[in-house]
Amino acid sequence: MIAEFIKMEGLGNDYIYFDCIKNPDLISNPNELAIKLSDRHFGIGGDGVVLMLPHSDVDFEMQMFNADGSEGEMCGNAIRCIGKYVYENNYTKKADISIKTQSGNRDLNLLVDESEKVTNVRVNMGEPILNGSDIPVALAMSEIINEPIQVEGQKFYMTCVSMGNPHCIIFVDKITDDHILEIGPILERHNLFPNRVNVEFAKIKSTDSIEMRVWERGSGETMACGTGAAAVAVAAMLNKHTERDVTVRLKGGDLRIEWANNNHVYMTGPAIVVFRGQIDIS
Repeated sequence: MIAEFIKMEGLGNDYIYFDCIKNPDLISNPNELAIKLSDRHFGIGGDGVVLMLPHSDVDFEMQMFNADGSEGEMCGNAIRCIGKYVYENNYTKKADISIKTQSGNRDLNLLVDESEKVTNVRVNMGEPILNGSDIPVALAMSEIINEPIQVEGQKFYMTCVSMGNPHCIIFVDKITDDHILEIGPILERHNLFPNRVNVEFAKIKSTDSIEMRVWERGSGETMACGTGAAAVAVAAMLNKHTERDVTVRLKGGDLRIEWANNNHVYMTGPAIVVFRGQIDIS
């Protein structure tokens, strides 16, 4: 069966999107399809597949599948792209919408220019989860802040946060390829993380600026990770490195992250349409 798709990216974190809003049963095999289509040589190429769906209680629903076929709970860059898509394709003309994810509903504020194009999206990422067993991390402590961990004979200090999906953040003086490409995949599947984990190495630039790279669970290194940027900002604040409103600088660009007084984390960033096409999904 031939289906239409749209390729979109948020700071280079690119996914293949299928509009299932009018036809929720369009994609019957999303796990297998994500593996096939994400291949950058034999497929379309991307960090995974995202389904845009209708929902009876909120405006829309998002289901996302990583490049290895595993289902993810939440993706901050993908949800911004959905906000742009549904507005510019006239599924809604509301600037404030709510989207269901596997980790709960997320509220979006769409920043629209005079030509009715969505230029940026501010996402309420919810409250950070800090309790170890809820992240989850197999350590008997309520919060994992600057705790030591040994990997490949090296000692690191990790802070763990869930933003609907689990993150292990390590602050370093200099981020290297070895950190991301060698330590990242080992930590992803470390026995401390029963559901695997996203791994971020971060460098504090100033009290309102952080540099980071990410090894994403199920996808490998990506250009950006919205939930990862939020988790890194929270971790930096917990470790008293920064203020509560920061710019997180990723390989694909910058995100603005605010940990507000209501304990919710807000992320603001762009969403870009790359191209549209058709592909055989049978």
